[in-house]
Amino acid sequence: MNQEKKMVVVTLNGTAYSCPAGTTLGDLMQGHGHGNMPCGGHGKCGKCRVTVKGEVTPPTEDERKALTAEELTEGIRLACRTRVLGNCTVTTAEQSGGQIVTDGEFPSSMKHGALNPFRSGYGAAIDIGTTTLAARLYDREGRIVAGASRLNPQSVWGADVISRMEAAMAGNASKMAAQTRRTLDDMLAELAKTAGVQSRDIGAVTITGNTVMLHLLTETDVEPLTHAPFEAKRLFGETLPASHLDLTRLDPDAPVYLPPCIAAFVGADTVTAILASDIRESPETALLCDIGTNGEMVLWHENTLYACSTAAGPAFEGAGISMGMGGRTGAVDRVWVTDGRIDAHVIGEAAPTGICGSGLVDAVAALLDTEELDETGFLEDDPAVIADPVEITQEDIRAVQLAKSAIHAGMRTLIETAGLSCDEVTTLYIAGGFGSYLDVKNAGKIGLLPEELTDRVTVLGNAALTGAAMLLLCPDLRPACESMARETRIVELATNPVFVSEYMERMMF
Repeated sequence: MNQEKKMVVVTLNGTAYSCPAGTTLGDLMQGHGHGNMPCGGHGKCGKCRVTVKGEVTPPTEDERKALTAEELTEGIRLACRTRVLGNCTVTTAEQSGGQIVTDGEFPSSMKHGALNPFRSGYGAAIDIGTTTLAARLYDREGRIVAGASRLNPQSVWGADVISRMEAAMAGNASKMAAQTRRTLDDMLAELAKTAGVQSRDIGAVTITGNTVMLHLLTETDVEPLTHAPFEAKRLFGETLPASHLDLTRLDPDAPVYLPPCIAAFVGADTVTAILASDIRESPETALLCDIGTNGEMVLWHENTLYACSTAAGPAFEGAGISMGMGGRTGAVDRVWVTDGRIDAHVIGEAAPTGICGSGLVDAVAALLDTEELDETGFLEDDPAVIADPVEITQEDIRAVQLAKSAIHAGMRTLIETAGLSCDEVTTLYIAGGFGSYLDVKNAGKIGLLPEELTDRVTVLGNAALTGAAMLLLCPDLRPACESMARETRIVELATNPVFVSEYMERMMF
């Protein structure tokens, strides 16, 4: 029997799986929702580390670059580069949800409005983020009775939407949809248990997310999203029965509303964040930005909504950074300078093991203060120690420059498209999990945000989830919401000379 036909048993985190010899551990993990592969399994990020005992292939060159000799001796390997040859035992570093933001308040216009919610029982609002999932359970009076959060299980196919779409087109679309649906099912069960009710008592659900996440959830073809003219197969604004999404914890006919998307890369999460911000209820000019792997932003001016999206990459969510991680125990989340020395805070008051997005912004600002980093992005001592053993490398700095310049340039392009200057923007709303922990002054210092707007920032928390809850509790809002999505003016950035110019200029610190 040749090696390709031989079947072996891999015990992964205590569960035995059968697979053909020659299978990569990364492929096995992807198939069963384990671990995390920010680069999509291309051997570039070095973060799909697992501990292996048994028969596997020798370390590759990629592994020898990413791992120390001591780590290799201890059996630590990169899952995407390790193939099984015989029976073996594999342990992954499973991640908790950490600091996933589920908070956010209804705007004043909602608070005084009449609720007209689901017919009976309870309703759930869910936000499918690229990195995290967040959910709330509401009663018919609009009170939150439970909350839940998870890491997005699709992370084993990559940290960003581009990697996920590539994986879907490579034949993994059904697996990705199934993993997400199972996780949502588990979250619904957790919500019900926390509230002391039966999951069948959840009579309605609203699920928001960016355009790609909703395509992957519904197993809709993402191919048109991967190339010009970047058109979405569906823009949603649809109600489906729970059975169509395999949400088995609910009654099969329970309605699940998927809010409308604006465009290929301006999704339903932006639409629901607009609702939660209430910016359209004011005559003032306001800017709304959700800083994530795909930075989506909206400008409200003289009864017109302008929207755009920028491919910022996952740097601010902990991926693509040498010691980057999510906001969980062991992550450096705040950095400052005391008497010329860099100090840091670690989540959970634990030993530092990595750095999350808010810590990364602070660290770069601190390095600028100590003059270890110059305005061009040159790091004097590479790597720079932030909190031993956590370090920032020159490559990390370049990743921050690319991400922050994309976000900043997108904001200024929207403002200039409307014929305005930053001085005419009354409020900058920051939505999303990363924004909730962001030191706004440091964000201005490094050029992630226009510095002149940092004293006009309002942090909204998880505005996408709050807006989804508004559509859950007040279905009468849905037609106007769908009209708003259709009428929003999209500002294309790829060939926009203002964006190109601003992007290059904002690379500097």
